[in-house]
Amino acid sequence: MTKELTIIGAGPAGMTAALFATRGGAQVTLIDGNPSVGRKLLVTGAGRANLTNRELNANRYASADPAWLESVFTRFGYAELIAFLESVGVLTYTTHDGWCYPLSESAQTVVDAFAAALDEAGVRLLLDHKVISIRNIGVNQTEGFEVGFKTQRPHTCDNLLVAAGGAAYPTLGSRGQLFPILASLGHTVIPPRPALAPLTCDMTPWQALQGVRLDANVKLYEGSQLLAETTGNLIFTAWGLNGPAVMDLSHHVSARPGANLRLELNPLFASEAALRALLREKHNSPTPLAVILGAVLPPKLPPVLIKMAGFAPDVRVNQVPQKALPYLFALLTALPFTVTGTRGFEFCQVSAGGVPVSEVDPLTMRSLKVPNLLLAGETLDVVGPCGGYNLHFAFSTGALAGMGL
Repeated sequence: MTKELTIIGAGPAGMTAALFATRGGAQVTLIDGNPSVGRKLLVTGAGRANLTNRELNANRYASADPAWLESVFTRFGYAELIAFLESVGVLTYTTHDGWCYPLSESAQTVVDAFAAALDEAGVRLLLDHKVISIRNIGVNQTEGFEVGFKTQRPHTCDNLLVAAGGAAYPTLGSRGQLFPILASLGHTVIPPRPALAPLTCDMTPWQALQGVRLDANVKLYEGSQLLAETTGNLIFTAWGLNGPAVMDLSHHVSARPGANLRLELNPLFASEAALRALLREKHNSPTPLAVILGAVLPPKLPPVLIKMAGFAPDVRVNQVPQKALPYLFALLTALPFTVTGTRGFEFCQVSAGGVPVSEVDPLTMRSLKVPNLLLAGETLDVVGPCGGYNLHFAFSTGALAGMGL
């Protein structure tokens, strides 16, 4: 008897599951509310598709069970994904820090390759089909599902994979609308919240720095407690901070609405020793302090920091008392920001929340609560940092769902 699988969601997880299931001999129907496949994949990596990361590690993810994730990545890790991508016509390269992109530098070519592979595999596509219901059918409601649509006739199936994403990028059709349905079927659902989102901050002291980019070590505190720490690129905006260094912390912020949160930015994480040496060498020099700080900092930053430290704008190095240096470096290595929240789902790359991984088999993605139901990708409560980690999670869980049918 031919195996059958219906998949809701033609994103990275759903498309990968469809291809692996057909390779195993299954007949696959792939459903999506968009008029074409891979809509969300098109915007990943700023349109370049940051597909995975060579430094893939379960401990880099926010998850209730890192061992569960390790089981997934042991079966479908970096090497397995690269080989799979090559099999569908996507060639890749990896940067020195491990971020992996298609050689084409284009997410569109990745989507085109997947679309061609789905067509070649004979996957049945039901596009422009917006799912509004899922109900169990059959004897004791364990033999299959009926998927209801907004305008089309219902679709029945024996096995159902939900890979419809979370609540990020609602304009691309992913609004978390299936979470209440999964809860009605018997799953726990942790309410979705923004992750990999820009942070909103009190920018009153930093208005002059709009548009400035820099690399920094960033620490997030709740009161005196250090919650998390990252290092990476960020950009100053009128409303807060953007970029991987702060986006990687955003799931901690969205989980604590109204909390007393602050950031400390250290733009000298790699250059503090060099700056100290330069100040020692120039301690008797009339060189403006702004010039010395400009040796390691973006040009707009030294004037702001000099003012915050209480010095005159044109202060010279030989006018800075030695006893003032510890305070100056304390400021330079811990720029203070009061965090007020995150930007909304329309600005975040993924969402946290969803179904806990404890309710899914890590080897097959089969639900431990609902017979013949599988779950993959952002439907599950797992968040990785920027750098291809979240796309890899989608690809890997989709692959295991397709293999485990």
